[in-house]
Amino acid sequence: MKNNRKAVDERHMKILNMIRERGEVKVEDLAKIFQISPMTVRRDMQYLEEEKLISRIHGGAVSLEKANMLLSQDEKIAICRERISEYASRFIDDGDTLFINGSRTALNMLKYAGDKKILVYTNNCWGIGEKYPDDVMLRFTGGEVRSNVMVGEYVMRNLLSMTADKTFLGCAAVYDDGEFRYDIPTEIGINEAMISRTTKALYVLADHTKIKKREAQGNTYGSCVYDQPCTLVTDDNANPAVVERLRRHGIHVILVPTK
Repeated sequence: MKNNRKAVDERHMKILNMIRERGEVKVEDLAKIFQISPMTVRRDMQYLEEEKLISRIHGGAVSLEKANMLLSQDEKIAICRERISEYASRFIDDGDTLFINGSRTALNMLKYAGDKKILVYTNNCWGIGEKYPDDVMLRFTGGEVRSNVMVGEYVMRNLLSMTADKTFLGCAAVYDDGEFRYDIPTEIGINEAMISRTTKALYVLADHTKIKKREAQGNTYGSCVYDQPCTLVTDDNANPAVVERLRRHGIHVILVPTK
């Protein structure tokens, strides 16, 4: 056990030095260099970040110096989404069947599934060609592809023959009156079909930029309100006033730490 702990500590130090020297490294590169799985690399990075030695980004990590000086707003948002994906993975149990819509943040949580055996139904084309743990099985609904999301009657017909334990959705915006907006309006019917075939829980994943105060009433085309319990997983940069209003509307809000 001591030898194993020593080997892990040595690997942590080598990874840390590599990040400091290069400024940025990718998970896949470290997996090849150290001949370990991407999941092990992510655990190493999580440990180093918890020790406040590095900062993780989508697909890898950067030194603290680079994080402080060079991260653009888009990169900061990407970090928030990565945290949300990782946190949401804890709601997956071994043996679960899941629905995931066109959200990249929701789909990304599968990379953190570890050795849990799960079946995933999705209309999300971003999953094609991605690498996930061996026990994650993806089944695509098929359908007409728009913006990397499968939509149309074919999707609806297939969904009606499926059931899932949990559904994980993304969205374009969450308003403080409890409405969820979608940029592809036909997604609403698909999402509602997923929810209606879900037996246990509904989760919506959205970073803080999507948590918004509704400035004016008017055309709500593309928006909907879910009539069953919903857990919103966002990050701790979300507007506190909007979060409070959402909670008053009965939405369970989880703020994922990002600092």
